[in-house]
Amino acid sequence: MTIIHQDEDIVVVDKLSGFLSVPGRGPEKIDSVAHRIRTTIPGCIEQPAVHRLDMDTSGLLVLALTKEAHRNLSRQFQDRKTDKLYLALLDGELSGEEGTITLPFRLDVENRPKQIYDDVHGKIGTTHWKKIGIENGHTRILFHPITGRTHQLRVHSAHEKGLGIPIVDDPLYGNGLDPGKMKLHATELSFDHPKSGNRLTFHSPTPF
Repeated sequence: MTIIHQDEDIVVVDKLSGFLSVPGRGPEKIDSVAHRIRTTIPGCIEQPAVHRLDMDTSGLLVLALTKEAHRNLSRQFQDRKTDKLYLALLDGELSGEEGTITLPFRLDVENRPKQIYDDVHGKIGTTHWKKIGIENGHTRILFHPITGRTHQLRVHSAHEKGLGIPIVDDPLYGNGLDPGKMKLHATELSFDHPKSGNRLTFHSPTPF
């Protein structure tokens, strides 16, 4: 990971695909963005993460260094006052140009951490999307998620009621075989600074 912004309240990092945002279960999965920030920045709180990216998703994460910043940022994410843009490559050619996906889905308790479509018990996820272009049989697409559900963009891409085309190298919903290769990148992140209140926007170039 690369730190792209740091002050006394927050840290913004650019995470690599294949690296955990927060520690997983067991000592062998402790290495993560949150663990490295907590152990390398003096005075950092015990739990600095306020949101996360899937292990195989790359891109921008903000972490809090103080309890006050953590409360403020957590509230911003909960109240949808943050703004996130993602770029992805889909494993096929998409015919449409832009639109909005609204799908209910939930955890598949027998196949964690996979999410499944469920129009009875699922919770709604909403994503705006726009096609950027076709590249060697793949579709480059810009996602603007309105909600922040687990695996939302991956499910919305792959499911037949969404775009019907999985993200390239997605190991859960597509044809990915190796970790760290999925083509989904958090390229832009906006939020209000927890102390000054100024609107901050960070950008990360897409590695694919």
